[in-house]
Amino acid sequence: MKRSAFLLPIVAVVLVGIFSSLYVVDERQKALVLQFGRVVDVKTDPGLAFKWPLIQDVAYYDDRILSRDIDPIEVTPSDDRRLVVDAFARYRIADLRQFREANPTGGVEQAEQRLDDIIRAQMREVLGSVSSNEILSEDRAALMTRIASGSRSRAANLGLQIIDVRLKRTDLPPQNLDATFARMRAEREREAADEIARGEEAAQRIRAQADRTVVELTSEATRESEIARGEADARRNAIFATAFSEDPEFFEFYRSLTAYTRALQGSNSTLVLSPDSEFFDYLKTDRLPGDDRAPAPPSAAGSVDLGNVAEGDEADVTVEATTDDEAPEATGGNAAPTTTEVEIVPATGN
Repeated sequence: MKRSAFLLPIVAVVLVGIFSSLYVVDERQKALVLQFGRVVDVKTDPGLAFKWPLIQDVAYYDDRILSRDIDPIEVTPSDDRRLVVDAFARYRIADLRQFREANPTGGVEQAEQRLDDIIRAQMREVLGSVSSNEILSEDRAALMTRIASGSRSRAANLGLQIIDVRLKRTDLPPQNLDATFARMRAEREREAADEIARGEEAAQRIRAQADRTVVELTSEATRESEIARGEADARRNAIFATAFSEDPEFFEFYRSLTAYTRALQGSNSTLVLSPDSEFFDYLKTDRLPGDDRAPAPPSAAGSVDLGNVAEGDEADVTVEATTDDEAPEATGGNAAPTTTEVEIVPATGN
């Protein structure tokens, strides 16, 4: 009984010592064996490993590629146009011993802060040597490569390996946005004004061409119409001349009827003319009312009824000759003036 009581503590101490001397390294990790704060061993292969209990400790570090977001910073390119640049980095812990020596107390957090300072400084150096147009153009990939290459040598002193550095966002500072937008609006308005001016110029040119075409077509049509009208007048005059030469009396009668049609228009008109005027040559008759005898030669008094003297109008034309009733002796041997009054009244029938 006494022997069992003595062995149990020894077994417990041995078991605790065995378990405290064993440690496991995951395939995603690396491990440092520290003895009184000094690195005595680096374990990079995954699996079970041993250490001295009580006097040695194990520190684990991630062996994967890590991501680090860099806080936005303002850079001033060569054209003095300030930009706000936001970036991120991909890195991994390459040398555990050097990493531990460079960051003895802060560990990963201290190393990441120092990495941020390195990348910011390299971004200001590289982006400050080029213009803002190059930063925003396709040359941006080459600039990111330069930033990553310049940061690797300084990050190696921290035991870190920089895989890549990428620019996420490149914007103008808030105080410059309004001015930039105003300049962009002015530029677009200028381009719009140029387009409008060119459109107006083209429209004026097209309108002038159209007006010229209208004038040319109108002139050509007027010329052709005048030619046609002149030819028609020539043919009409030729027909009139032929008719006049064949029957002058009928031609004179036709021209008189045309004169009546043009002169005696309207529903009620009065003309005061001399009774011996040629206008009455075909309106005079010697027949008395109710006399059915053949008409005598034209005289200075009488009446005649003309139907359809005007186009679309039917009227009775009455010719009355009025003379002074006094004998020639009463007037001293001189006849009184004689006048003829022509009155047109609407026809009552055909």
